[in-house]
Order: sequence, then C-alpha cells, then structure tokens
Amino acid sequence: MTQCVADDRGPCRSEADPAAPLGLCREHLLVAHDWVVQTVGVTDRLPSPCLACGSRLGVRYPSGWLCAICEWKVGDLPDQDASTLRVDVVYYILFRGRIKIGTSGNPRSRLASLPWEEVLAFERGDRLVEQRRHLQFASHRIPRTEWFERHDALLQHIDELQAGVDDPWAQYALWVSRRVALL
Repeated sequence: MTQCVADDRGPCRSEADPAAPLGLCREHLLVAHDWVVQTVGVTDRLPSPCLACGSRLGVRYPSGWLCAICEWKVGDLPDQDASTLRVDVVYYILFRGRIKIGTSGNPRSRLASLPWEEVLAFERGDRLVEQRRHLQFASHRIPRTEWFERHDALLQHIDELQAGVDDPWAQYALWVSRRVALL
C-alpha cells in the first residue's frame, strides 16, 4: 500500500490510487481534476451547433462553453459578416447505392432538402469544381441528374477525399472557422 502524497492539511492518510499516474488518493485526484478543469476546460459535445462555424465540438469551462474549432463563445451572437459567411463545397452523398455530386455554400441547409443515407465527403470548391467532377465521372452519370452509379474511379476519388478525415462535418467546420479567422 502506497500512501497519498498530498499534504494540503497535513499528511493524507489515505491509500494512493494504484492506477493513477500520481501518488494521490481518489479525493485528491478529484481536487486536482477540478483545479485543472478551471484552466484547461473539458472537451465535450456542445449543447447545440456553434452559430459561427457549425461545429459540435466544444470546451466547457466553469464560465461557459467555447467552440473547440473557432473558439466562439456559446451564447454570443455571431457578427453580421460571420453569419452570412459562405464556404463553397462539393459534396458527395450516398442514397440507395448511388452517389450524388453537388455543390453548396451552405451544405447543412442543402442536404436538409435532399434524400441521403451518408455524407461521404466534402471537397472545397464551387460550381466549376462540381462541373469538373461531373465530366470526370460522366460515363457513370444517371442521365439528366447529378447522381452517379458507384464505380471504382469515383470510389477512389472519394477515398482520397476521406483520407485523414474522420468526419466530413468537422472538416467543413474547420474550413468555416479558418474563413472566420480571416474576417
């Protein structure tokens, strides 16, 4: 048995937690945790999407929440410029085995109006990039639509866009926050 090394009110007589990285008992580990949280915060899911960038990842401090991506304080209203911010993306969505390649400056709003099962990827770009992708994969396009049959070249392109990206929405939020930082 190892004794707790804390000595805040005289030597602690409790047993140190053997699994802890420091020789502290559970009570003193909680005191240390609460102290660290006040300055470092706790990373967690925001209570609602960030109004500035749309991220769901935040840091909770005793004084309130900050967006982990753009550091916007939850509860504050974005500046006029930030709320009308536009970041154009080409989106790739899956529905019933087919893939739609479209573009939007507000993908959340756009995708809310479409049927989809999975957001496969986002790519920075506007209508010109979208048109290039439509031409690139034209041999598998469903006539008069923006929908494509699954095929190796398209799936490989999507794999390249997904490389290193755990969540397309987090990637989009990062692009928006970078844009906000330039304002």
